[in-house]
Amino acid sequence: MSASHPLAELLAEKGVLLADGATGTNLFAMGLESGEAPELWNETAPEKITRLHQDFVDAGSDIILTNSFGGTRNRLKLHQAENRVHELNRKAARIARAVADKADRKIIVAGSVGPTGDLLVPLGAMTYDEAVESFAEQIEGLKAGGVDVIWIETMSAVDEIRAAADAASRCGMPYTYTGSFDTAGKTMMGLHPRDIHGVTRDMEQQPFAVGANCGVGASDILSSLLDMTGTDPEAVVIVKGNCGIPEFRGAEIHYSGTPPLMADYARMAIDSGAKIIGGCCGTSCEHLAAMRQAIDGHTKAKRPTVEEIVERIGPMRNTVATDNAAPKRERRGRRS
Repeated sequence: MSASHPLAELLAEKGVLLADGATGTNLFAMGLESGEAPELWNETAPEKITRLHQDFVDAGSDIILTNSFGGTRNRLKLHQAENRVHELNRKAARIARAVADKADRKIIVAGSVGPTGDLLVPLGAMTYDEAVESFAEQIEGLKAGGVDVIWIETMSAVDEIRAAADAASRCGMPYTYTGSFDTAGKTMMGLHPRDIHGVTRDMEQQPFAVGANCGVGASDILSSLLDMTGTDPEAVVIVKGNCGIPEFRGAEIHYSGTPPLMADYARMAIDSGAKIIGGCCGTSCEHLAAMRQAIDGHTKAKRPTVEEIVERIGPMRNTVATDNAAPKRERRGRRS
């Protein structure tokens, strides 16, 4: 695809970009209740969403993701808001756009698009065309609000990535996509990290970047990163890992990552070939500030091994993915 869009231009200028941190865990810290839809805060508490975006920018982020992860009608229907998809996504984009536009440097606004929560046929009832329609409805709202790029994230199924990418293309938007490699080093639906590049290879419009987000801990996602960059060293690869390992303390989840650990994660991500680096669950502005400093002060060094990653970042919670084959049932379910 053509690289003439703001994300490509900023990456060409800076070499490595810092994406933002966690939306959900930071909103919970601001008062979001369990089971409440974050997207509704775009209307009922826009000042809190604005503050989160501003905090990310102040911490040094080059990219901020809209508060729209669950913005498809499939997810919003759980909150009786399925008829407000365009409105809520447009508001999410406008809030982020306003923060970006008043910054003293270029900030990319990425329209967050998460999974629908429904399975595609033959495993579920949703058809490929229905998935495309659902994503397109969301993306049209994000486009109307002024996003620079569509940011498809936390995906597990090949067909769902393709449907979201298809929708972005139909809406005339550049896009990226990332998988969550949280099940024995692969996605829950069996996609291996090294196969991430080929998911949309036969589609007319190609992604600007692909990669991984969320998953388990920082060591695990760096292992996935080695697979992705080893397969295609020239690709623009995103890594947006959780802040250490999630652990329960009573009824609450805490993440073990410290700012120094996340700074080292950022350095190792650069050494492993990532061009866009951020944080996912548990990543605060304090973590991001440390990552910003690490990125700015680091010169790319020798590509690490998995053993070196574990030694510096900590143990992996998953096994290293070994099967290179995409699941046959997903291939059968893919639209021809």
